[in-house]
Amino acid sequence: MTQRINEHGQPIGADVPKWTPRARPDQSPLTGQYAAVVRLDPAAHGDDLFAAFATDPSGAMWTYMPNGPFTERAVFDSFLAGAAVSTDPLFYAIINKATGRAEGFASYLRIDPKVGSIEVGFIAMSPLLQKTRVATEAMYLMMAHAMDDLGYRRYEWKCDNLNAPSKRAAGRYGFTAEGVFRQATMYKGRNRDTAWFSILDSEWAQVKAGFAAWLDPENFDADGVQRAALVTRVA
Repeated sequence: MTQRINEHGQPIGADVPKWTPRARPDQSPLTGQYAAVVRLDPAAHGDDLFAAFATDPSGAMWTYMPNGPFTERAVFDSFLAGAAVSTDPLFYAIINKATGRAEGFASYLRIDPKVGSIEVGFIAMSPLLQKTRVATEAMYLMMAHAMDDLGYRRYEWKCDNLNAPSKRAAGRYGFTAEGVFRQATMYKGRNRDTAWFSILDSEWAQVKAGFAAWLDPENFDADGVQRAALVTRVA
């Protein structure tokens, strides 16, 4: 790729040779060793998800989400019905292969095939998934589908700048912090400054190698406890 210069002697961006628009996620199941990520189906996943989310009676997992908590089944079913027909966000259930049950969901959104940019968001991991290899592998499967299968150039993660756990997760998964959009939006009656993160196609090989090493069954003891931490970037 070559660097072009404008009439003021300033760089205007690298050329992207032979670029063609990418396909949208094809909604086929994504299956790993511990997790499966499948298109959200209220009939198939509603009971499991409602039960999984009920393991967080305080509703803390929904603090930085625009929706939830869901204490009434009718309200939850209405949300699922809308999510199931949405194409952006495009919602997936996260299946714990050990239990066979849906224990969380996530989505692709801000899907822009023309320029090869896609975001992962609306991530709702029930306490059954939090801090597990199932949750980590689910995030990896969605990344790999976007970057390897579809050939996107940019994979985004965004969250409320107050959401410290989400920002830590972004760093653990190999995203680079890009800054904060102040007063970017409002939800649940409060302001949100939005922290932006991304993984680029040029960074993906290193991030992918880190996931591969961490997800290796040899990295876990008989109780499923990791032997070595996930390292997605080399300083």
